[in-house]
Amino acid sequence: MNAIARTAGAIVLIVGLGAMTGCAAMAVHPWDRDLLSQKKMALVPSPMERAIDDHIYFSKEGSTGGQDVGGGGCGCN
Repeated sequence: MNAIARTAGAIVLIVGLGAMTGCAAMAVHPWDRDLLSQKKMALVPSPMERAIDDHIYFSKEGSTGGQDVGGGGCGCN
């Protein structure tokens, strides 16, 4: 039983260390910034898609104020 517990502890330790160091080397290098600043890398690359999403959000959140939009949240504004 002691050997099984020791092996299980070693496995947990190795997996834990691997999980903690998995994202340690993430950095944006200067030569990668030109790729990340392209329009297609935006969270919502299409202006039309963003406008539609904003309209839906503001219509639903109109009852709580939204962003400078009046209305009752019914989508009729």
